[in-house]
Amino acid sequence: MKIMDFLSQDAIVIDLKSEDKKSAITELVDVLKNTKKIKKTDEIVNVVLEREKLGSTGIGQGVAIPHGKTDILHEQLGVLGISHKGIEFNSLDGDLVYIIFLLAGPVEVAGQHLKALSKISRLFKDKFLRQAIRDATTKEEIVKIIQQEDSC
Repeated sequence: MKIMDFLSQDAIVIDLKSEDKKSAITELVDVLKNTKKIKKTDEIVNVVLEREKLGSTGIGQGVAIPHGKTDILHEQLGVLGISHKGIEFNSLDGDLVYIIFLLAGPVEVAGQHLKALSKISRLFKDKFLRQAIRDATTKEEIVKIIQQEDSC
């Protein structure tokens, strides 16, 4: 499984407008709707926010991986957002979040969802990669960065 299997170039936001966690999650889910990957946003936003109540998905070092599973989806869907201002996400390290990778998937394939989460978290462990993604000015640059790292 590669990250670009569930993240498409049109599901990347270079400059998130949101200033808080809930707005950022809603903005990212709206991207999935705008790219015609989903029809309704409420269910996915609610599932992801419910997961956040269990504990923040702000994993530290400026990265958050909000996620959730729902029976309205039939495949893993990802959306990547970059915030230049930073968003308060109650991260484990207390820092603001600049990179948010939202993952939503179907309930019936929990193993695939966990593999995707693991792949995403491994990708963002590299501080040079995180900085390169934050510095990227186009979606194409971000895709290229992810594809290069994902092929290793």
